[in-house]
Amino acid sequence: MKQRIQEMSFQIGKSGLTEGVLQSLELAFKNHKVLRLSVLKNAVRDKEKVKEIATEIAEKLNGRYSYRIIGFTIVMRKLKK
Repeated sequence: MKQRIQEMSFQIGKSGLTEGVLQSLELAFKNHKVLRLSVLKNAVRDKEKVKEIATEIAEKLNGRYSYRIIGFTIVMRKLKK
């Protein structure tokens, strides 16, 4: 029987990547393996900026996470130790 991966969703708005968002992501990763971050169009309209946001999140969370970008959505996965 396959075990379902727990997933949680976040939205990044026009305030962008704040310290509060980063703290919320760290807390969410304590209980979830996968996080889905929707970057709202009032935050960025360029997909290149979405990639920059994803890279910045991964760096600020100490590089223990991988990410995949699908449109304006960033799917982050916790790496095994």
